[in-house]
Amino acid sequence: MGDNPEALLCVLQLDSLTIYNTSGEVVSIPLPGSITSIWSLPFGLLLQQGAEGNLLKHGPFPYSSPSLGSRDIIRNRRETGHSPHNNYSFLSAYDQLLKGESSSMSSHLILKDLLEEPQSIYIEERGKLNIMRDFDERTIWTSDLIPLMASYNKVKMQHSVWVAEVINSSLEVENSSLSATVPTGVLPKRFSFHRIWQGKGAHTAASKVFLATDDDSAPIICFLFLEQKKLLSLRLQTVEINNEILYDVKPDMSWSIPAIAAAPVIVTRPSVKVGLLPYTDIIVLAPESILILYSGKQCLCRYLLPSCLGIGNPSCNLGFSKATSISHDLKIVGLADAVEARINVKVNNRMIFRCALHRSPSSSLANDSITAMAEGLSPSFYNHFLVLLWGDSESSRLSEANPTVDSEWSSFCDAIMQMCKKSSVVSQETAESSWEFLLNSKFHKNYCKINNMIGLSSGVALDRTGLDSMRSNIDGTKSSEKSFHFDLLMESLDSLHAVYESLKMDNLRRRDLELLAILLCNIAKFLGEECYLDHYVRDFPALCKTVKMGINCLSSKAPFNLFRWLENCLQHGCTSDKTNNLPLVVCKDGSSVVSWARKIVSFYSLLCDAKIIGNKLSSGVSCNIASGSSSSNEELTVLAMVGEKFGLKELDSLPSGVSLPLRHALDKCRESPPADWPAAAYVLIGREDLALSCLARSCKFKELETQTNMNLVSMSTPYMLHLHPVTIPSTISDTVGLESTKFEDTDSIDGSMADGMENIFSSCTQLRYGRDLRLNEVRRLLCSARPVAIQTSANPSASDQDLQQAQLWQLAQRTTALPLGRGAFTLATIYTLLTEVNLDPSIRNIQELKSWPEFHNAVAAGLRLAPLQGKVSRTWIIYNRPEEPNAVHAGLLLALGLHGFLRVLTITDTYQYFSQEHEATTVGLMLGLAASYRGTMQPSISKCLYVHIPYRHPSSFPELELPTLLQTAALMSVGLLFEGSAHPQTMQTLLGEIGRRSGGDNVLEREGYAVSAGFSLGLVALGRGEEALGFMDTLVDRLFHYIGGKEIRNERSLLLAASVDEHNRVTGQMMDGTTVNVDVTAPGAMIALALMFLKSESEVIVSRLTIPQTHFDLQYVRPDFIMLRVIARNLIMWGRIHPSKDWIQSQIPEIIKSGVKGLRDDTMDIDEMDAETIVQAYVNIVAGACISLGLRFAGTKDANAQELLYEYAAYFLNEIKPVSTTNRSTFPKGLSQYVDRGTLEICLHLIVLSLSVVMAGSGHLQTFRLLRFLRNRSSVDGHANYGIQMAVSVAIGFLFLGGGTRTFSTSNSSIAALLITLYPRLPTGPNDNRCHLQAFRHLYVLATEARWLQTVDVDTGLPVYAPLEVTIKETEHYSETSFCEITPCILPERSILKTVRVCGPRYWPQVIELVPENKPWWSFGDRNDPFHSGILHVKRKVGACSYVDDPIGCQSLLSRAMHKVFGLTSLRAGYTGNNSNNGSAAVTVDQLVSTFSSDPSLIAFAQLCCDLSWNSRSDIDFQEFCLQVLFECISKDRPALLQVYLSLYTTIGSLAQQVSNSNLLVGDSLSVSSLKLALSYNEAVMTGRLTTSRGSIVQSVFLGSLRKQVEELLNSAEQLKTDLCNYLNSGSWPNDGSFGVKSSTILSWYLQWFGVPAAPTVKTMVDKIKPMNTSLSPVPLLCLLLPGTHINAVEEINRFLLST
Repeated sequence: MGDNPEALLCVLQLDSLTIYNTSGEVVSIPLPGSITSIWSLPFGLLLQQGAEGNLLKHGPFPYSSPSLGSRDIIRNRRETGHSPHNNYSFLSAYDQLLKGESSSMSSHLILKDLLEEPQSIYIEERGKLNIMRDFDERTIWTSDLIPLMASYNKVKMQHSVWVAEVINSSLEVENSSLSATVPTGVLPKRFSFHRIWQGKGAHTAASKVFLATDDDSAPIICFLFLEQKKLLSLRLQTVEINNEILYDVKPDMSWSIPAIAAAPVIVTRPSVKVGLLPYTDIIVLAPESILILYSGKQCLCRYLLPSCLGIGNPSCNLGFSKATSISHDLKIVGLADAVEARINVKVNNRMIFRCALHRSPSSSLANDSITAMAEGLSPSFYNHFLVLLWGDSESSRLSEANPTVDSEWSSFCDAIMQMCKKSSVVSQETAESSWEFLLNSKFHKNYCKINNMIGLSSGVALDRTGLDSMRSNIDGTKSSEKSFHFDLLMESLDSLHAVYESLKMDNLRRRDLELLAILLCNIAKFLGEECYLDHYVRDFPALCKTVKMGINCLSSKAPFNLFRWLENCLQHGCTSDKTNNLPLVVCKDGSSVVSWARKIVSFYSLLCDAKIIGNKLSSGVSCNIASGSSSSNEELTVLAMVGEKFGLKELDSLPSGVSLPLRHALDKCRESPPADWPAAAYVLIGREDLALSCLARSCKFKELETQTNMNLVSMSTPYMLHLHPVTIPSTISDTVGLESTKFEDTDSIDGSMADGMENIFSSCTQLRYGRDLRLNEVRRLLCSARPVAIQTSANPSASDQDLQQAQLWQLAQRTTALPLGRGAFTLATIYTLLTEVNLDPSIRNIQELKSWPEFHNAVAAGLRLAPLQGKVSRTWIIYNRPEEPNAVHAGLLLALGLHGFLRVLTITDTYQYFSQEHEATTVGLMLGLAASYRGTMQPSISKCLYVHIPYRHPSSFPELELPTLLQTAALMSVGLLFEGSAHPQTMQTLLGEIGRRSGGDNVLEREGYAVSAGFSLGLVALGRGEEALGFMDTLVDRLFHYIGGKEIRNERSLLLAASVDEHNRVTGQMMDGTTVNVDVTAPGAMIALALMFLKSESEVIVSRLTIPQTHFDLQYVRPDFIMLRVIARNLIMWGRIHPSKDWIQSQIPEIIKSGVKGLRDDTMDIDEMDAETIVQAYVNIVAGACISLGLRFAGTKDANAQELLYEYAAYFLNEIKPVSTTNRSTFPKGLSQYVDRGTLEICLHLIVLSLSVVMAGSGHLQTFRLLRFLRNRSSVDGHANYGIQMAVSVAIGFLFLGGGTRTFSTSNSSIAALLITLYPRLPTGPNDNRCHLQAFRHLYVLATEARWLQTVDVDTGLPVYAPLEVTIKETEHYSETSFCEITPCILPERSILKTVRVCGPRYWPQVIELVPENKPWWSFGDRNDPFHSGILHVKRKVGACSYVDDPIGCQSLLSRAMHKVFGLTSLRAGYTGNNSNNGSAAVTVDQLVSTFSSDPSLIAFAQLCCDLSWNSRSDIDFQEFCLQVLFECISKDRPALLQVYLSLYTTIGSLAQQVSNSNLLVGDSLSVSSLKLALSYNEAVMTGRLTTSRGSIVQSVFLGSLRKQVEELLNSAEQLKTDLCNYLNSGSWPNDGSFGVKSSTILSWYLQWFGVPAAPTVKTMVDKIKPMNTSLSPVPLLCLLLPGTHINAVEEINRFLLST
């Protein structure tokens, strides 16, 4: 029902419908009380309404349900409230009732879905649709497979059959005015009934209606009329148009059978489907109380109750029995409960027996043969055959309780032989002699089976004398009868021959093939088809004993030979004349019995250039081809194999020669298959890595398991089913217990501790950092959960105590700064949702150290959660809300918001948080919500934020005292919410806020307020400053005014803009006339300009943002504002930033350059004030340039930028406290004399922060050493305040961002977020929010991207190293470049990434092609992500070790180890004493193979090679061969060829033994045909008909040697020449005892190998040549007439037949 495929049990109760599903859920649906019955249709439940009973008394929606303990679904559409149209969109009976139109009630409703209302059903009359209101039409039957309904009308006394259809919208519908007002997508599907048949004259309704199948597979509907004691059958006509099936009944398509009971049963063809329906027969209880089985009109047989029923044994099969065995007192009176072939039989003594009707044969051969007759014979012939097969005259064997497979097959043979007998009137039957009785006995048949060497029983064959006597009598019969039976037999022969050829392609059905050959020999012998006879005798030479061959052929029809067809296909292509003689059964659409042969023919056709015409190929067969692109025949063939569900298992059961070209196609596509193939195709070619990637793309993660198994089982071999979705373990639970990752904490009880960083250590970080302890060191540095020890002197003095106090304060500040770095370090490293957030313990004693550090600590804890979709629910957040608001929960809210989780909160939740009036909580929530809804301009969120900006309140609003801190956070949040929107009104507001004088007492925090407004304005107009909106010029002018620009173009416009908000509260601007407090407004304005014109390369703006060029200007601008100006200029001129010293020098004005140079020069006359100003400006410009570099190359790991920034960091460090005196750099020295240490420290740490932004996520060792040094130095020197400690902590966190799995992006919004985090005013203490709110330092999360890629071995499921070749597109700095990375690694940004290729010799290559786009990296779980959330599956080639096991490649298979092993295990290197000295060091073959391959078949074979019992065998050559083949298959990574090699080798071995031995070893010559096909494949590769990159998949030298051996064997057989001469002259086979069978076997090999046609054909050709008495040799003529025959054989024919 609906989209739900599972079975439902529906129970109709008084006024409700109760539905139970398979998992035990119960759903109750209220219904009007007038529903009288329910019926199932393919698309829902049909509800029949009763005419009586006023529906209105129930009301339209009964809300209460009487069913107990069930789940009620109240389906009131009016509660959904999505649109005003909803009320009218469902034209259900209920809607019309509400209008009081009880007259327009529908008599039938349909319930499509559990969540929808029942809809009216329409009825089509004269092209119009009206609601069905005929309450007299009572439904008596529906089908749940096809949309049919049968009904009976008591008033008209008529039965009707209806087809249900989905209404076509073009038809005119009653009440169509409604549909005009409703969009089409809203209207539900509506259904109509269309009457296709009506039959009058029945006083009562049919007691039973069911579907069955006619004898030509057409569906029929049967009505059982008890009053008339008849079964009426209607034949349905089906037409398929546009994938829709239309049903109809023609008037003359009905017939009746006398019956008092009937039921549908599945007996004759159980596995066949006709469309959606099974092939169903009818069991009828005739009025005389006899059971008859019908197939359509055709009466097949009669069933009798077994005699044992009288004795009281209730479990007997119902079968055909002799009349004598019936218990006369029992009489069948009824049938019930038919399921497939079982039925309840009611007898007159009130007993019921469950009976099994004898079904179609369990023998697959008999089944296939019957199906072939059904598909190959014309209907009249097939009916005749059915009667013979099921008729109870002589089929007594079918009545055995448990028929054996053999007896079933012999019954089938009997039916065929009866056809032979009937076609010839045999003379009066004489009494059977004792001898004949003995020959016909079962004992004789079993004796033959046991004693015959190859199971070819001469007893099964019709004896020759019988056949001959039949033949002699043919002439005396009536010709019409004769021709009917003759044609019937001829068609049977063709149909069964097609089965025979199909069975040849299956190694596992050799025994069936022999049995079928015997039967076919008999039919062919009877029909006089000598060529067919010859064909079967060639395949099974032992048959020549029972069949006498002749050369005088009645017909020259050559049988179809599939091996020859495939050979011609390889030699001449699919289009040649030699390949268009396929049997009709193979070409027939929907043929099931020879589909095996059809598939192989279609694959070969595609491989050899067949054209596709519709759904057929030019060779005449149909073929399903899976979707996907293909550029070569091989790729098309692979897609066809997938479309036909022909997997590796099927490939293994083909003869080895037949499978070779198909394996060739798979092998050729393996290297680089197209990217759009289905997963099953990748499994087929052995690329499970691509299959898993493809599956991850096509389905959601949770569905992966089921889908994988369903689709791919069919393609994979049973022993290779290791395909499973690989989940990369990322939690502590999977961590390999490295001792180094454990922390010893002396104070804790169990010695272990939780510091919030346990989850960093996962299988992939171990792979990345190997054995080095970088992560442990980071964990130690960032751990704030352990007490810090301070060393004290033994007897402290008062000064020592002061010193300790200072030291303690330093350490306390350092510890409180750690959470900021730890948040970055552990970003998104937990993939499981915790039941509650475990926060790390922090310092609780001093209040000043409590609130903000706890806030940061909570943010760090919350950031650990990975941003998984749908993992964090509203309930979970509310559950973690504390009773009393605190900074901890506030920090958690910010962290969740930064990951985008706060979208689950409702407006009421937000209000509850705000109403707590807790400062930190409000800050965290506002920023978190804005981050979650970033750039969406969500109105409800913007209202929440504007409440916290008092200057936006209307004048009527009550006055609120809001801390500046909240206003600051609200401003930034507005910027995030409106990011990139350039919303004019918001920009005007924010512009005003930059210059607004703070209203409260906390004038100190107003710079932070202005900066926040500036950032916010920049975010709103992010990168859109160039778009000339009307007010942009005014806005820019005003921003320059705030910066303190001297030139003002239009004072009037400025004043106008300034007074925009004058109706708001009158709080003065920070301007008096046109004077502005630049110290407060400049930073915000500069930041706003930088972000508005980010990357715009606007010369105009940059020319106005000048860096001071004169002494006066230097005095006029604050040094720290110069830094901001440098950053702003560079962000605007983005493209000109270059990682070189020259570029940094170019940022410094000449006056400062010369001033700094002259510091050491005593001759220069610079006073102290000037020198200090110049040096202050110099260090700030350099720091600003370094920050610009850091932002420009954020997350790129650019080596030039890294070296440059490192050099400047070392230079500043040296200036603060000279470390190395031998500094060779050209930087100016002695800055510390002129500038205070604090400034230098800040500049140094800003440069270090920029360096870590460039190297984000890389864990770069040199940078890490510098950071560690800075952290330790700061605590020793005592000069580092909180801000500097915070910078170091954040830098360490950035360097190992997300444990090394994440990095930064350089998109506009990322640069803005990073600039907010790196804003160059560091706080002085843990609670310092004056210049920049501390919570903003966490916004770097918005700039991170998970560009992490790790490779996972698809066979083991473990992360592995793999070399990647990454190609990036051309940029202004470099041309298109490719470089190598080793996974796990971080990829370049999406805007420059072109291709990622798995390279290197150890893994199968795969290429991921990308189009560089300026878009963010794909989010976790994104369907379109080509890297599947950072996991790339790779497949290791057999013969190579992984890089973990063998880093430098000295263990590859081609190295000497293998030869050493061959030395050990080959020949006599046994496991005997002579080798015991190095026993422990010796490597065995199986150990070696398991190192290089995970293929179970190879490992098992290798173990067999090592088996000690082998060494005792004499067959050393075979051992050598096995080892060499093993080496070949592993080194070329073709494990599947193992069985091909062995099969070819053993074939030749047994042929050789046969020739030299007197006993018969091989009873058939099929292996010779297979060998020949292998050679044809080799030829096709050599001549280039099959293209290849790596040569033939089987060594051509090996195949060549096979050819030579076969020909040598045939030359060495002594008797062969005379046998051949006899065969060509008289068509006779050697016939002298057991030796004759051996001779005929060798003769059959010769005929097959050299392609000699049947003897009659040769004779015909020779007779054509003989009259031409030319002196020339007749050999060329013979070659023309016998094109498939080898020249050696042609010469023999010439010698024996022509050169007389």
